[in-house]
Amino acid sequence: MILVTGATGFLGTRLVVQLLQSETRIRCIKRHTSHIPPKLETLSNKIEWLNADILNLSDLAEAFDGITHVYHCAAMVSLNPKDKEQMIRTNVDGTANVVNLCIAQNVQKLIHVSSIAALGKSKNGELITEQHYWDAFDVNNGYAVSKYQSEMEVWRGIEEGLKAVIVNPSIILGIDASVEATNIMFKTIKNGLNYYTLGGSGFVDVADVAKAMIFLAHSDIVAQRFIINSQNMLYKNMFQSIAQALGVPAPAKKATPFMLGIAWRFSTAKAYLTNKKALITSDIATTASRIETFSNQKIKQIIDFNFKPIDVSINEIANRFKK
Repeated sequence: MILVTGATGFLGTRLVVQLLQSETRIRCIKRHTSHIPPKLETLSNKIEWLNADILNLSDLAEAFDGITHVYHCAAMVSLNPKDKEQMIRTNVDGTANVVNLCIAQNVQKLIHVSSIAALGKSKNGELITEQHYWDAFDVNNGYAVSKYQSEMEVWRGIEEGLKAVIVNPSIILGIDASVEATNIMFKTIKNGLNYYTLGGSGFVDVADVAKAMIFLAHSDIVAQRFIINSQNMLYKNMFQSIAQALGVPAPAKKATPFMLGIAWRFSTAKAYLTNKKALITSDIATTASRIETFSNQKIKQIIDFNFKPIDVSINEIANRFKK
């Protein structure tokens, strides 16, 4: 039987839907406070749900009974420096528990969802590949550190005999991500956004990430990692494409790093006074100003993979927002 952690999340939900196109039944774990997405409610006769926290080893052990393949999607995502310690504990210790149980239960294969954040930063703007090394001297945000250290737990498991593959998706887009940070872009631009930032990154549709994970799980490939990225885009161009799809004016003013520096400091001070989370943090400001580009050649060489064009994803999401 297949086990999916983080099944109620954006990627987890899409993965479960695609898995059940060929599987008759799978097991999914969720926290007791998590709600099952409507898309998975309709498939409830094919899903065995268990409440389990990846930090609770006893709860997790029950979920692993009779499992042959594991898709580890569960993770905490935040670019708020205040969440760093909790995020590292959740992502790293949780992954360690998953890896240890995979080994103890002789699981045939683990597919671990990491992130492009775990690849480190580019030097002089070069294209980042799976061979890119993590530079300990770089200043990385808490999320990047947590995903890198989580990968180290998977590599430790591989050294102990675990068959595993790591996937590093770029920024994931999709029509079901209405509350995800990536789709806040659409809501903000629809409501009117004046400024664009100078950075850029890779983008990929959620369906492509799930498709790649399923292929790798059924392949003989082990002890490797793969960047899952459809297209590299400047945020300015991304914002323009979203605005065009929504039929609203595109952001026309440039937000310089200096301006973002002032913005995150003001936001932090306001958050302190109001006891609310800051809308702009130092990590968000830094990320928004940095250009990173990612290669997808390795996964395309392994699979005859045709990524969904990002413009198609943008139009699908925009149509959902219009409705």
